[in-house]
Amino acid sequence: MGSIYKRGNIFWIKYYRKGKPCRESTKSTKEADAKRLLKKREGEISQGKLPGIYFDRVTFDQLAQAYVADYKINNKNARDAKRYVGHLEPFFGGVRAVSITTDRILYYISKRLDVGAANGTINRELSALKRMLNLGAQQTPPKADRVPFIPMLKESNVRKGFFEHDEFLAVRAQLPEHLRGIATFGYKTGWRRSEITGLTWKQVDLKQGIVRLEPGVSKNKEARTIYLDDELTEMFQILWKDRKSALPRVFLNKSGTDRVKTFDKAWRTGCKKAGIGVKLFHDLRRTAVRNMVRSGTPERVAMMISGHKTRSIFDRYNIVDNTYLRLAAQRQAEYLESKMGTISGTIRKVISVNPVRP
Repeated sequence: MGSIYKRGNIFWIKYYRKGKPCRESTKSTKEADAKRLLKKREGEISQGKLPGIYFDRVTFDQLAQAYVADYKINNKNARDAKRYVGHLEPFFGGVRAVSITTDRILYYISKRLDVGAANGTINRELSALKRMLNLGAQQTPPKADRVPFIPMLKESNVRKGFFEHDEFLAVRAQLPEHLRGIATFGYKTGWRRSEITGLTWKQVDLKQGIVRLEPGVSKNKEARTIYLDDELTEMFQILWKDRKSALPRVFLNKSGTDRVKTFDKAWRTGCKKAGIGVKLFHDLRRTAVRNMVRSGTPERVAMMISGHKTRSIFDRYNIVDNTYLRLAAQRQAEYLESKMGTISGTIRKVISVNPVRP
C-alpha cells in the first residue's frame, strides 16, 4: 500500500511498482491533492501502465532525436527529418512530451501560417511530430503515454503542372547537352529525379532493352523494370559509346567526371528560354503518367512503370482534361444509340408521354 507524508509544507506520496518503492512530490500543500495523485498512480500500476512521473521526464528533444535515428535506421534521407525538426524545435524544444497538447499544436499551426508556410509543408511537419510521439509510445519502456489529436490542414490533391509535347521539346532543346538525356528519360518513364540521376550501368541491359531499379533504391522500396523504346535505346547506346570514364553512373556532369548532382538553375533557365515559364522537373513525372494512360496503357501497368505504390497518389497525376470528358459523353451517346435508337427520339417519346408543365 502507498502512503502520504510531508517534507516541509509539501505533501509527498510513496507507492510500490514491481516491489520497488517510488517517491513523488505532489507539489501541493493540500492533503486531498496527495490522496488523488496516490490513487491515480496506484491505478496506473494496477493496469500495467508506467506511472505518469516517468513520462513527465521525457522532452520533445528526446523524441526528436529518436525520430531522426529512426530515419537513418530505415535508410531514409535524414535531411528531411532534420528539416522538419528544425521547424518544430522553436515551438516545442525543451517542452515535456506530456505538455504537447492539441492547443499547443494549434498555436504552432497558426504561427506557421502567419509566416506563409504552405498547408502541405505544415502537414509534413505535423506528421513528423505525430511520428515522434508514436515512436515514443512504442518503445520499451515507453517515452509517451498518449498521442494528442493533431489536426491536419486541407490540401489540394490536384496537380496542375504538365508538359505538352511541344513544350517538352522546346525545353529540352534549351538544356545543356548532358541534361537532355535525364529530361528525356523522365518524360518517357515518370521516374523520380533521384532515381534517374542515381541510375548505374549495372541496371541497364542494352541487349534486352530494359532498365531495372533494384528493391530498396526506389522511394517505395519496390523493384521496377521498364522496357526501352527506340528513342531511349538509341540514347543509352550513345551514352555508353561516348562515356569518357569507367564511372558507374549513366548520366554524368558536363565534364564527365562525376554524377549529376543538381541542375535546378539550368532547368529554370531552360524553361525561361523556351518561353513557357518555370515548371518543375517533377512535372515530367505527372506528364508521363498522363501520357501513358492516354495512350491506352492500363493504369496498373503505368503505376508499375512510374513507381506509384498507392492509387490515391497516382490519381493526383492522372488528370482528365475537358477533351476526354467530351469524348466520354460522345462514346456514351453512341453506345446508348446502338442499344435503343437515337437519344433524341427517346427523349421526345418521354416528353410526349410526360409533358413538363410550367
